[in-house]
Amino acid sequence: MKTVLFVCVHNAGRSQMAAALLHHHAAGRVAVRSAGSTPASEVNPAVVAAMTELGIDVSREFPKRLTTDAVDAADVVITMGCGDACPVFPGKRYLDWQLDDPAGLPVEQIRPIRDEIDRRVRALLAEL
Repeated sequence: MKTVLFVCVHNAGRSQMAAALLHHHAAGRVAVRSAGSTPASEVNPAVVAAMTELGIDVSREFPKRLTTDAVDAADVVITMGCGDACPVFPGKRYLDWQLDDPAGLPVEQIRPIRDEIDRRVRALLAEL
């Protein structure tokens, strides 16, 4: 089973949405993790609302700190604006998804970000 790690700065928006979407679409065929280089205290409430619109509940999720072990355990590491904070290991597949940060945005402005993440997650799953 492949393991995918989604990384952003606060692990409160983009990486949480990506992890939840991949977990949903993969239906147990892929192990999914997310983390942040500087984790926030909670998942962005507007992100929770945007995901609830799709029937995906992330209200019980919490931001997690990026660790070397998490990167080492992943087959694919997808960064979303974490800069140079993500350690690089040989043999890993790294992708950098340039996406707007949903921090401080209302749900109406998060929906297009969520939908773009969903498109990319579905394409990734098809490749895996």
